[in-house]
Amino acid sequence: MDILSLSYEELLAQCLEMGEKKFRVEQLYQWLWQKGVRNFDEMLNLSKSFREQLKQRFYFQTVRVDSQLHSKEDGSTKVAFRLHDGVFVEGVLIPSKDRLTACISSQVGCGLACTFCATGAQGFTRNLSVGEITDQYFALNEIAKERSGHGVSNIVYMGMGEPLQNYNNVMKSIARLTEAKGQAMAPSRITLSTAGIAKFITQLADDGFACNVAISLHAANNGLRTKLMPVNKANDLQKLSDALAYYYEKTHNRISIEYTLLKGVNDSIEHAREMADFTKRFPVKINIIEYNAHEHSQFEKSDKETFNAFVAFLERLNLIVTVRYSKGKDIQGACGQLAKKIAKQ
Repeated sequence: MDILSLSYEELLAQCLEMGEKKFRVEQLYQWLWQKGVRNFDEMLNLSKSFREQLKQRFYFQTVRVDSQLHSKEDGSTKVAFRLHDGVFVEGVLIPSKDRLTACISSQVGCGLACTFCATGAQGFTRNLSVGEITDQYFALNEIAKERSGHGVSNIVYMGMGEPLQNYNNVMKSIARLTEAKGQAMAPSRITLSTAGIAKFITQLADDGFACNVAISLHAANNGLRTKLMPVNKANDLQKLSDALAYYYEKTHNRISIEYTLLKGVNDSIEHAREMADFTKRFPVKINIIEYNAHEHSQFEKSDKETFNAFVAFLERLNLIVTVRYSKGKDIQGACGQLAKKIAKQ
């Protein structure tokens, strides 16, 4: 049994069945989710007989750091993680003035095939397990401490894959990272980014999701958005708007809108007006993102004048707008650039 897939209550039931005391399960859970230990032999306050029983009953499905690539421009670090079946995912450490963010993956590849994204060009292989998701954070946290002297402050589910298509494992991973028995991270420090799958956004609302939600919008008319993001065929803008309005009604959490400017594609003032109209039903923060090219790219980033005019138009409407200049571009670690490659220093 994959021990990292179990909640505290599930692990407690397993260990009581093995004849162990509850306080031993507390110790075991601390090793797993506060200290991030992935070897039963290192859990020295557990009896040898208990450790042997654990070895017989459970296994660890985790990740191994295969290689690292460090940006000379902004201090970002891209990490290639090797999984048990030989496939790879990538994660990124992103430093900024007041935070150190771990960008983690939820799938090997991605099946949504967004035309501007390198991960989408790779296709979908499989979902990641709870341990494979959380242990990217543990590994990046250790790298952060080694390189900067302090750990990760924020987590973004913005790496490879569509998190909501791996809903159960992603939610379990967030529970391990936020619960008091785990890493006890404030939900406000975690952001889940999605291409906008309406039924799962509704489910987030019903489940009382407490973390931040960011919607990869990139176009606010159906024809263009479907061309850029095939997921829009089944989740058109009306369905997405309805789901987001429901989400805000239930949670009262402001929604982030991610919008990447592509030269001559979605960067006109009319496109900005369409996005502003889309956001009228719920409060939003808009992140305007500079496009990051990759080897499969057919697009270019907007020129500076067009970019600035787009932002200025939204600001004149009193919308909250932030310009995101992506980090890690020199190591192919920026938004939309992650692919199933082995990072080489």
